[in-house]
Amino acid sequence: MAIYWRRMRVLFAAAGLALAGCVTFPEAPDPIAPPVLAANVLQAEDGALLSLQSWRAKNPRAVVLALHGMNDYANAFALPAAWWAKEAELTIYALDQRGFGRSPAFGYWVGADTLIADLRAAIAAIRAAHPDTPLYVLGHSMGAAVVITAQARGDLGADGLILAAPGVWGGRAMPFPYRLSLNIAASIAPGKTATGERARRQATDNIPILREMFADPLVIKETRLDAALGVVRLMGEAYGSAEKIDGDILFLLGEKDEIIPLKAMERTASRLNRGVDVRRYDDGWHLLFRDLQGEVVWRDVAEWINERTGGTRNASAGR
Repeated sequence: MAIYWRRMRVLFAAAGLALAGCVTFPEAPDPIAPPVLAANVLQAEDGALLSLQSWRAKNPRAVVLALHGMNDYANAFALPAAWWAKEAELTIYALDQRGFGRSPAFGYWVGADTLIADLRAAIAAIRAAHPDTPLYVLGHSMGAAVVITAQARGDLGADGLILAAPGVWGGRAMPFPYRLSLNIAASIAPGKTATGERARRQATDNIPILREMFADPLVIKETRLDAALGVVRLMGEAYGSAEKIDGDILFLLGEKDEIIPLKAMERTASRLNRGVDVRRYDDGWHLLFRDLQGEVVWRDVAEWINERTGGTRNASAGR
């Protein structure tokens, strides 16, 4: 009987993997023109207009391109970006990634290839607008997974990478039964949505922020199953390719993160190049930049960039 059930589990797993192959996502669209940066929009290489928010310093010592997490949008960086621009002399560009916020295909997973192509387009456009200013790329959660995967596939050409609560819960980091059930569900009903409320996980200790996000129509509340599968695949690639990325890296994680398992982030950090600077926050949750102790994280990011740009201003003043 034990042998029978082992064989049945193998058959179920094989069936699930076969179904998983039925769920595919589009390749990156063909480029038709160089990317263009405007006041509140990035024209991607395929001509799509992606929403962009910016917070500009008068005399920026560096520029930061910020990518938000799953189901969020550029407003995720409103608090730290305003502080960075005023107190740390950093100009911030935050992109609504395709499929999120005010950018096209809201609520749909456009595929990792497209997200990566848009990231490279944004970097190229910002470099053109600020040719003599250091450029740092910051990714939070899913945004960090996009950054890691893109860098592993080919150097982004940034002066440094900032990975905050990186989304690396996929592939070998996620238990096989979870991946199998998601693959099967997304294969059978890709358009079905889930809210994640049953998981009862808290993203931050800043309750007013959680209420604002719940009321914000640009924050996705119900995730399509194929989108959930898409982000898990992206996170799996990010986790599996961590040892391939190089460069100057700041890695931020919160001890109270209930969204991405702490062990998955720790293992990822350990497999990065030796130059990685890991910062842990005892009171940090998943939304590190919007937690009640968020300003501590803002200052650490500013100081890390300040050390690399030769600035003299002390971003920790007044701590």
